Amino acid sequence: MMLRRAVFPVAGFGTRFLPASKAIPKELLPIVDKPAVQYVVEEAVAAGVETAIFVTAEGKSAIEDHFDRNLRLESFLADRGKHDLLRVVREVGDMIQVVAVRQKEALGLGHAVLGAAPVLGDEPFAVLLGDDIIVGQPPAIARLAELHRSTGAPVIAVMEVPHEEIRHYGCVAGEPVEPGVWRVRELVEKPEPARAPSNLANIGRYVLTPEVLQVLAATPPDRAGEIQLTDGLRRTLEVGPVYACTFPGRRYDAGNKADFLRATVEIALGHPELGAGFRRMLEELLGQSVKG
Repeated sequence: MMLRRAVFPVAGFGTRFLPASKAIPKELLPIVDKPAVQYVVEEAVAAGVETAIFVTAEGKSAIEDHFDRNLRLESFLADRGKHDLLRVVREVGDMIQVVAVRQKEALGLGHAVLGAAPVLGDEPFAVLLGDDIIVGQPPAIARLAELHRSTGAPVIAVMEVPHEEIRHYGCVAGEPVEPGVWRVRELVEKPEPARAPSNLANIGRYVLTPEVLQVLAATPPDRAGEIQLTDGLRRTLEVGPVYACTFPGRRYDAGNKADFLRATVEIALGHPELGAGFRRMLEELLGQSVKG
């Protein structure tokens, strides 16, 4: 079965980017010439996803607007003969079908995914977190979809991290099935390195099944009152297999200011129009720094 729907949880405040995110959703902060969330949506579209379900909140409607048609802007560009820009704007507006669901309280990632349940239907779906931007081909979520099609099971994206950094991630441990694929045996949310069962970090890409939604609906909140997707997936292990796999492409943590800047620089260097000039500018700046 093809993966037709994807959930994008975008209800957070983006506190790590204040004050920039005070009035502008952090997901719309630009990396070169596109907002961060567009890179994530484009990944899903490249994997065949047709419908984006944004789990949103008050003050986030600009995300929906970005992926909608703006007829006034299109008319303005057409009247002035700016056809290249008109094409770009129309491509974004026609990129994907958009559904918005409000998460009225910030009660965890599992709660956000559950909020999308009424519009997901009885078929597998993807979950893509906007803080994780993965650039490369084939699209990362397509690797998870491929593994799901061969196993029929939920799939989690993972990558190896230095052992001392595992405290910042969900941790996955399991039995190797083939290179880059594990059958999951254990999931731990942000463990201390001494207690971590592996250095495989859960990255913000999932392919989930309707069964996971059923388990999530019965998953109790944690001590902070939040329903965690990790807890739901751990309980899913009691009823069936869950797999984890690595993915192609370069991953950036767009929720981290330093990595956001790195993404901006590296993507700009590869930009067909800006890359060469930007590289010369960086070389000039580095030269001035050395002389200084």
